[in-house]
Amino acid sequence: MIHLQELYLRRDERVILDGVNLHMRPGEHWVILGKNGSGKTTLLEMMTGYMFPSSGTVEVLGNRYGQCDVREVRKRIGYISQSLVEKLTLSDSVWEVVATGAYAFLRFYQDIPSELRDQARALLTDMGIGHLSDQPLGSLSQGERKKALLARSLMASPELLIMDEPCAGLDLYEREKFLRELYRLSEQNMTAVYVTHHIEEIVPLFTHVALIHEGKVAAAGPKKEVLTGEALSKAYDLPIEVEWAHERPWIRVAQQGDSL
Repeated sequence: MIHLQELYLRRDERVILDGVNLHMRPGEHWVILGKNGSGKTTLLEMMTGYMFPSSGTVEVLGNRYGQCDVREVRKRIGYISQSLVEKLTLSDSVWEVVATGAYAFLRFYQDIPSELRDQARALLTDMGIGHLSDQPLGSLSQGERKKALLARSLMASPELLIMDEPCAGLDLYEREKFLRELYRLSEQNMTAVYVTHHIEEIVPLFTHVALIHEGKVAAAGPKKEVLTGEALSKAYDLPIEVEWAHERPWIRVAQQGDSL
């Protein structure tokens, strides 16, 4: 599904990625964790073909970047990121923005097929915001926009869904509503890759975690093997304790002097 082999990325004298090896297989859903500047978003940019390593190989959905048409691969990938929101036209109607996901367009400049219009409206209804279909995207709340982006990402029935901090800026209520929508992904034949700063967002849907530290993979594998106090403490340079409740991890930063 996704194979990252010996990825190195350097900018001037700075090392962004330092020998990353990561393999994600069909049926697995991954979360990528790490501090700011650890290289998380850079990895997503490489998976989607918007950035290329100084050395190493990136293989996605059976295609090795540099030996394929990346634009064709992107049609099989759903992508949610803040940078995408900034490229969309806020005055466009919500259903039209969602419909652009069928072709990985940012905007339509021709007539939109009626079947795409119907599909977009149906997805918005599934997300619980069908009543907002004709509203301008800019009139939606942060939570509603994130749901619209999720609907957009599903328009082409992608094999891979990549999400870069999709819950950023949401309050607790809106975050939990968005995370509930992700459960429907377990019913579809797709792999999800999710970047977040908040460990409690690792809902039962997700099976694996990659912990990134200073451009390297500090740990990767089944989530309960990776999300330990010892591994997280090393990655975040803090004394961290982990508890599991309702199949979700929750953390506590130990007070100075506490033992783990």
